[in-house]
Amino acid sequence: MRIVLIILYLHLVLLISYAQKTKVLFIGNSYTGSHNLPFRVQELALSMGDSIEYDMAVFGGYTFNLHSTNTTTLSKIYSKAWDYVVLQEQSQIPALSPSYVAANCFPYAHKLDSHITKNNACSETVFFMTWGRKNGDAMNCASYPPVCTYNGMQARLRQSYLQMATNEHGSVAPVGAAWKMVRDSFPSINLYEPDESHPTEQGTYLAACVFYCTLFHKSCVGSSYIFGSVTPTEAYQLQYAATRVTLDSLATWQGTGDIPHAQFDYTLTGATATFNNQSMNATNYLWDFGDSFSSTAVNPIHTYSSPGTYVVTLRASNSCKAFTTTDTLTILPLQIDNEKQDKHWNAYPNPFRDVLYLNMPESAVVSIYAMNGQKISSFYVHQGMHVVQTNNWKEGRYMLVFTTQAQNYYYLITK
Repeated sequence: MRIVLIILYLHLVLLISYAQKTKVLFIGNSYTGSHNLPFRVQELALSMGDSIEYDMAVFGGYTFNLHSTNTTTLSKIYSKAWDYVVLQEQSQIPALSPSYVAANCFPYAHKLDSHITKNNACSETVFFMTWGRKNGDAMNCASYPPVCTYNGMQARLRQSYLQMATNEHGSVAPVGAAWKMVRDSFPSINLYEPDESHPTEQGTYLAACVFYCTLFHKSCVGSSYIFGSVTPTEAYQLQYAATRVTLDSLATWQGTGDIPHAQFDYTLTGATATFNNQSMNATNYLWDFGDSFSSTAVNPIHTYSSPGTYVVTLRASNSCKAFTTTDTLTILPLQIDNEKQDKHWNAYPNPFRDVLYLNMPESAVVSIYAMNGQKISSFYVHQGMHVVQTNNWKEGRYMLVFTTQAQNYYYLITK
C-alpha cells in the first residue's frame, strides 16, 4: 500500500509540474504595447499546448534609464518569481554609436538585470531585439550615418542587444533578425505602420512567434492562432521565419544565458547507438532510450536488444530550468533473408540501378536505410506499385522497412 501511495504522489507531482505556467514579465514601451504583444504571446502559446502567465510594465517612449527608477516597474519585478523578464529599450538608443550605447543604455540594462536577479536568481533576462525603422533613423542620420538606412540601423541593434545579453549573462529574443528575414524573403508582408516605426498586426504577430520559440524552444509553425488582419498565408510565413531565425541559431541568442537547451544527434553501428550530446547551459541529463532503459551519462552508448523504431528522449536541466527533446532511431535486423520474408512485400529489380519498383499489398510507410542505420528517406505509399528514382544513390546495400499498423516488413536491396 505504501508503494502505491508513493507512486500516486509522484504521479501527482508530475501532473502539477506539467500544469505550471511559464511566468513572464514584459518591460518596455509602445513597441511591446502595440496590439498587446504579451497577450498575443499568451494566446499563441495556448494554441500550441503551452501556458503563459504574464504582466507588463509598458509606458510610451520609455527607456531603460526611466524604467530603472520607475516604482511601478520595480514593484512588478519584485512581485513574483518570474521565469523570464523581457527588457525592450527605446527603439533608437541601441542603434546609436557604441560609445553612446555604452554610456546611455548598458548601465541601465545592468541596473534592471540586477533587480531581476536579486528578486529571483533563476529568472532569465531576455533582451527584446527590436527592428530598424523602415527607411532608417532620419532623426539621427546626420549625427550617426550608419543609421541612415534600415540595414545599417538593424545591424547596430543586433550588435547592441547581443552585447547586452553577453554583459548580463542573459538571452536575446531575435525579433529584429526575424524582421529582416521577412523583409528579405516575404516583402509583400507589411510589418510597419504608416509612421515607418511601429508594428502592424503582422509585425506584432511575428514578434509573438519569436517569443514563443524563444521561451519554449519549439517551432510555432502550425499554430492555429491568428488575429486581426493577419491572413493564414501570412501567418504561416511569419511562423516559418520566426522558427528558422530563432531555433536555427539558438546558441547565438541564448549561449550567454542560463537557459538549458536539449539537443543531440547519434550514430549507429548495428544495434549500438552512440549519442552526441549537443545541449547547452545544462548540468544534468536524463536519457530515455525508448526501450525501458535510461542513462544519466553525458554522451551514452546504448545497445538495443531487438530491431525496431525507438523514440529517444533527452531531458537537459540545470538548477533552475529543464528542457526536453526527442528523436527517433531505427535498429535494423542484423541479417535478413529475403527468401524467408513475406513475398508480397518486395522491391525489384534487385540489384537495381536508376529505378526501383515497390510492390505494396497495402498502404504503408516506406523507410529506406543505408546499412549503417542512416535514414535515406521515408514516405507514405498507397496500395499498389510505387516507383522510386535512385539514380543519385551510391552503390551499396540498403534496407527497406515497410511499416503498417500491424508490423514491420524488412527487405534487402543492392545497387
